[in-house]
Amino acid sequence: MLAAAESDRQGHDKWQTGFGRDLAFSFQEVTLRYGQRVALDQLDIAVGQGETVALLGPNGAGKSTTISLLLGLLRPDTGKLRVLGTSPRRAVAQGRVGAMLQTGSGTGLPPGVRVETVLRLVHRLYRRPATFEATVDLAGISTLLDRQTHRLSGGQAQRVRFAIAIAGDPELVFLDEPTAAMDVSGRRAFWEMIRLYGEEGRTIVFATHHLEEADQNADRVIVINHGRVVADGPGATLKAAVVARRVRFVCDAPDRKLLDSLEGVTDVKVRGTGVVVDSLDADATVAALVHNRVPFKDLEVTGAGLEDAFIALTRPDSAQGPQGQ
Repeated sequence: MLAAAESDRQGHDKWQTGFGRDLAFSFQEVTLRYGQRVALDQLDIAVGQGETVALLGPNGAGKSTTISLLLGLLRPDTGKLRVLGTSPRRAVAQGRVGAMLQTGSGTGLPPGVRVETVLRLVHRLYRRPATFEATVDLAGISTLLDRQTHRLSGGQAQRVRFAIAIAGDPELVFLDEPTAAMDVSGRRAFWEMIRLYGEEGRTIVFATHHLEEADQNADRVIVINHGRVVADGPGATLKAAVVARRVRFVCDAPDRKLLDSLEGVTDVKVRGTGVVVDSLDADATVAALVHNRVPFKDLEVTGAGLEDAFIALTRPDSAQGPQGQ
């Protein structure tokens, strides 16, 4: 089913050069264990400078461990790891790496302090920071500078945390669930901001549970499961690797048993008069609808979404993924 994703992964050499760019970071057969549990299992990843990459995986797949290694917070048990041509800790110490990590509860900002005070303090920690004005403008927080940190909304706090992450003018930025607590309009504005930042040649790696964000904003999607890469490539490639197509239509009185029996059908969902059918042969399924005189309207046939690909890649019977085949 996932031959296309496997083919893209086997073309890993093209990522080794970052499409002609220098590498932002690379893992070579990196393994890390927590006691007897293997968190990363000979992980291989190479990301070129200037790429925007979505890092996906179910809980416990190894995403947080991967980011912790890249930030120098952990060391691998075996394998090689390079960030911007040097060790992760050195790259971070040089101010070349920024990070916006999850904070659990709260905003992750010191309470009772003005936003401007916090941001100016962070700027003074770097040898060659971005200008204060440029950071404020890019993060869109000019109206928040006089605000006390504990009075920020969730979305406002995320913008301030992003400003802190880019204060050092980093070449590589990690964003862990960056749009958490943001509403729809806030998420849209945030990703417009990220696109502007990436156009300056920065490398951006983000982890998210909003799969549509990965689909819409990443040049490349890397899916990790059980500590290994199970898919790596553009979102369109991952979606194309799922054979099933989705047929949607409206029917006043859908016959679930009949729909289940149609050629090519693998799954049927009925919600009122709305019907969604997954099919391995959409043409044959639509022809069967006509042949059986199903009174449908508003027919729509689409390919699989990134969510479908993600589920297929990380389900239990695909634990080894393409690498293990």
